[in-house]
Amino acid sequence: MAYKRLGELLLAAGAITDEELKQGLTLQKEQKGRLGEVMIKNEIISEDELIRALQMQLGIEFVDLAAINIPTEMARIVPRNVARQYHVVPVKAVKDELFLAMSDPLNFMAIEDVRKFSRKRIVPMIATSSGVDRAIATLYGNEGAAKAIDEMKRERNLTTDNELTEAADNFAANQLEDDSANSAPTIRLVNSIIDRAVMDRASDIHLEPREGDFQVRMRIDGVMRDILTVPRNLQNAVISRIKIMSALDISERRVPQDGRCYVQTKGKSIDLRVSTLPTVYGEKIVIRLLDKSAGRLTMDAIGLAGDDLAKFQKILRHHSGVILIAGPTGSGKSSTMYTMIGELNTPDVNFVTLEDPVEYNIDRINQVQINEKIGMTFARGLRSILRQDPDIIAVGEIRDGETADIAMRAAITGHLVMSTIHTNDAAGTIDRLIDIGCERYLIASALKGVISQRLVRKICPQCKLSYQPTDEELSLLGLDRSVVGNAPFYKGMGCPQCYNTGYAGRTAVFEILPITREIRDCITENSGRAKLEAVMRKQGVVYLRENAIRLVAEGVTTAEEVLRVTSEED
Repeated sequence: MAYKRLGELLLAAGAITDEELKQGLTLQKEQKGRLGEVMIKNEIISEDELIRALQMQLGIEFVDLAAINIPTEMARIVPRNVARQYHVVPVKAVKDELFLAMSDPLNFMAIEDVRKFSRKRIVPMIATSSGVDRAIATLYGNEGAAKAIDEMKRERNLTTDNELTEAADNFAANQLEDDSANSAPTIRLVNSIIDRAVMDRASDIHLEPREGDFQVRMRIDGVMRDILTVPRNLQNAVISRIKIMSALDISERRVPQDGRCYVQTKGKSIDLRVSTLPTVYGEKIVIRLLDKSAGRLTMDAIGLAGDDLAKFQKILRHHSGVILIAGPTGSGKSSTMYTMIGELNTPDVNFVTLEDPVEYNIDRINQVQINEKIGMTFARGLRSILRQDPDIIAVGEIRDGETADIAMRAAITGHLVMSTIHTNDAAGTIDRLIDIGCERYLIASALKGVISQRLVRKICPQCKLSYQPTDEELSLLGLDRSVVGNAPFYKGMGCPQCYNTGYAGRTAVFEILPITREIRDCITENSGRAKLEAVMRKQGVVYLRENAIRLVAEGVTTAEEVLRVTSEED
């Protein structure tokens, strides 16, 4: 490729004027950066305009790094330090050619150095700066896993499964960043998987045995993503390492097991909850990650605002009674519970919790771990807590009628009881309590409020665009064009920052039901769901889907996400 100056290319493409080029060159002298970076930073030209101009003038291909999977072996062709120094990432190798994604394809020094390292002819490709950042993190984040897998393959030729397990047993320390390059490859593979999960903000790691391989997937923002494939013959060594870390029986593969451990990585203290499950192809492992170094959860952080926040605070002002948080698995109930505990945790109260498991250790709170294997159930623990002079009791979950009955009776004797329950909405919570055997008069007397919730993904701010919704979209949401008018909806187009999903992060959407005199009458009189919902509507309760639609109008989430996590009944 013939040497050309960036300014000349941009002028030839009509992307900038002479005056803008002079301004850019002046700023470059002051800020000591590459011309393209300086012009983007000072908003003389956008990154998209720069890429289009370079494509047109140089005839090179644009690559969307978020939309492709780069083979892990590429990390061995271009070293990590070279990739970071020149802000490049290898995409693929075809015979003697190496396709190299670059945010600055005019960096000929980078092209020459990569050519020397790879001993291949370089075919430059242009990519966004954020895309290269993310691809470097992803590729070289998996580099350790790829190297470990190669070493484990070599060991497999000389070592039995039992010997690999014994080797893993020699490294039980869970300081991930302290493992040296000489550590057992099994350990480095597991550590690299955990590192990747922390970097990508995953809530769970799934290690799934299949007929031909061992698949690693992660749940990020509530959605599962494929991350890595481990050869099938290395499966037992990986499973044994995780079992050793979490103090599980490595010889027992026929029954489910549960364990936990702590690791230090990326400057964070992470609590790992490990669950095993026997399947036809071997044991599946799910690891739940909890960031112990995260600060206290706040009402703003979980998405409470406006009228919902006012209702929430009003319910928390009760000194006795039962407050329930309702929703399916993965709806953020535990986060809301810990937020409530944080708000009520003051020196003048005796606060006791029953949890399965204890997720976060909180100062001044007496936290009790449930262990059903030895008979320490929620019901038994709750009876014992009542003899401990409590002011506030938090019960991890109401699973049966006995626990619900004890909680209700504790509440009417002057205690404030908080708990979670698996129901779809606020009205359904009352039906559920009746179904598991709670007396109507107890529910009416003790229940002070129900907080039903879901988690919705937020639109990625980097690729957020407005658009006019179709009539079909409005119809699915129960909206009318005459009411909505020309108000725009928003969606993410997909970019490297959000892995091309259009979403980044999550927030909660709520349906809050304070228990008023009219609601109590509906409960005791068995008025039926229709009348209960009519009273709720009269008292200004905003349903889950309505609150979710409000977030669509505010540009927080998308119509598709609302339809995914809520039903018409919500």
